[in-house]
Amino acid sequence: MVKFLKPGRVVVLLAGRHAGKKAVIVKQMDDGTKKGRRFPHCIVAGIARYPKKVTKRMGKKKIAKKSKVKPFVKHVNYSHIMPTRYILGQELDLKAIVTEEALGKPEDKKNMSKKVKELFEGQYTCLLYTSPSPRD
Repeated sequence: MVKFLKPGRVVVLLAGRHAGKKAVIVKQMDDGTKKGRRFPHCIVAGIARYPKKVTKRMGKKKIAKKSKVKPFVKHVNYSHIMPTRYILGQELDLKAIVTEEALGKPEDKKNMSKKVKELFEGQYTCLLYTSPSPRD
């Protein structure tokens, strides 16, 4: 069987608090782990609250406020995700930030979430200012 759930694959979560939200697979464990999670699962980093719509008439302060992203990082069972056809390349280096050890400690998880937030917001603002306007 072909392994298509690899790091970088964009997935949609199907169950839980983040159902319907998009996420990126950071690390996959096809055989599970010895500690508590004996089922096939993966670590995902996703967006819990997406940025709001931005228009030309808004000032910089309002654009900055509307461009906020709320991320999440969690373990997810393979049966609770639906893969999409999209794969992220090397532009988001989540493997360096998201680790399994940091998920276990609340203090480290909070710091990790802040770094993921900076990464997602940086990517969004980069796209926001470089993409051409649809009316041009």
